[in-house]
Parts: sequence; C-alpha cells; structure tokens
Amino acid sequence: MSTLAHTMMNAARSADSGLAGPGGLDRYPYAEHPGVDRVGLPAWEGADPELGRVGRRAAGSRGRGLHGQLVQQLGQMIVSGDLGADRPLVPEEIGQRFEVSRTVVRESLRVLEAKGLVSARPNVGTRVRPVSDWNLLDPDIIEWRAFGPQRDNQRRELSELRWTIEPLAARLAAGHGRDDVQQRLGDMVELMGHAMAQGDPLTFSRADAEFHSLLIQVAGNRMLEHLSGIVSSALQVSGGPATGCDRPGESTLVHHARIVDALAAGDGGAAEAAMRQLLTVHPEVERVVPAPREH
Repeated sequence: MSTLAHTMMNAARSADSGLAGPGGLDRYPYAEHPGVDRVGLPAWEGADPELGRVGRRAAGSRGRGLHGQLVQQLGQMIVSGDLGADRPLVPEEIGQRFEVSRTVVRESLRVLEAKGLVSARPNVGTRVRPVSDWNLLDPDIIEWRAFGPQRDNQRRELSELRWTIEPLAARLAAGHGRDDVQQRLGDMVELMGHAMAQGDPLTFSRADAEFHSLLIQVAGNRMLEHLSGIVSSALQVSGGPATGCDRPGESTLVHHARIVDALAAGDGGAAEAAMRQLLTVHPEVERVVPAPREH
C-alpha cells in the first residue's frame, strides 16, 4: 500500500469553524434593542442544559470548542423547526440557558448568520430566518437536515444531486489524464479494498469520500469543484460509503476500479457509465433515478 493510502487510514476528519479572525465580532449588531418584541420567545425545549458544563470539560466533538457546540445545538434546533422562522433570539437568554459567555453566544450567532439561519438587524434584534434563506448547500445544514425530521427529503435530494454532478464529473475528468491523480485514485480503491477486508467501515468511508472529492476536483470545471464539499457531506450522512451501504460489497470496489480504468484510458463515456452504475448499486438511489441506459 502506498504512503498516501497508509496515511489515509489514520487521518481524521478536519472541521472548519467558519469564523472570521479576531476582532471581527464587534461588527455584528447582536445587542438587542430595548424595545425588541419578546413575545413568543423560545422555551428551549430539547436543548441541552449541560452544554456549558460539558464544553468546559472537553472540546466539542468536531474540535470546535464551546462556541462550536452552541452552533451545533442552535443550528439543530432551527433546522428541526424547534425554533421557527422569525422567532427572536436574545443573546442574554441563550447565554443563561446554556451557561456560556456573551462572547461565545455572539460568535455562535455570527456563524449561524453566515449560514443564512438567522439575521441580525438594528432595532429588530436577532431572529430565525425562513428556510428559503438558508444556505442549503452548507455542509453543517446538510448534516442537520439529514439527522432531523427532514432526513428523508434531505437524503433523497442529496442522491438526486449526486446523480446530476458525479457522472458529469467522471466524464470531464477523463480528459485530464494526470499520472499523480491516477495514482491517488488507485490508492483510494486499494485502501477501500483493504478496509473492507478488515471490516473497517470508517476507513472505507474516508477513502471513498477522498475518491469522489478528488474526481470532482480534477474535472476541470471550477463550478463543479465548489460542489465537492456537498458530495463529501452526502457521503458522510448517507449511512455509509458512496452507495449508502453499511456493508460495502465487491461490486462497489469493481465500479470504483472501472472508473479509474476508464480515466486512465481517457474514455469519458465509460467513466460516466461506471459512475452511474456505482450510484445505482444502492436501492435507495435506484428509486430516485432511472437505471443507466445503454448507449
């Protein structure tokens, strides 16, 4: 196994906090106006009252620290509908409820504003925004939707989006026959085979995500490249590897290997067909999109 493949087996998923640099928080008007309407304030049902204390004992599960845990908690409550559109969010009440400082609250609301979940305006305060304003392509929102009440719709939409993006990316990538890319894609297939033999679904999923992300990045289309994060998020919330299968089988590896072979041969049509076959291995995807047609 190559050095890259070996490294992948031990790599942990990195997380981006989405925060600006120091000194950027004061530009955001989260202080509530004295006359803000407090009717219908959220009762915080379902919120974790131990968030502050837990956060002081250990960093968040994503390595984001205390503010990251609050972003996670509030984001999940908004996406699930527990905090409905136009509900006011008062920083002081949030800080008291979760036992965190005002600075942590402001940092968290700033991140949620960047995701389109809340808005902060003078004389109005901070309020939850409607779904139409959310950045539905944000990886965190994808995850929160996928594990909330909208899970079925989110996974269906992700499957449909992948069916649109990845076959095209595979076809375009065939025109970029770089040896280093070929080697790396081959390494990922080798690593998936090793992980499957060892019964290691986590390593399989990481190698799988690397494979699909790299394929999109080398398609030579910058707009498609920006969508690689969406595919990675789809893989992480689909319940398993690329096909959404908890127990990846030999057919999964075969289709990945066929994609690599097609890319090496510069055969865009074969690469596209192999990707479509890969995406229809899982019955859930097959219900969403038609089976690949023979050309």
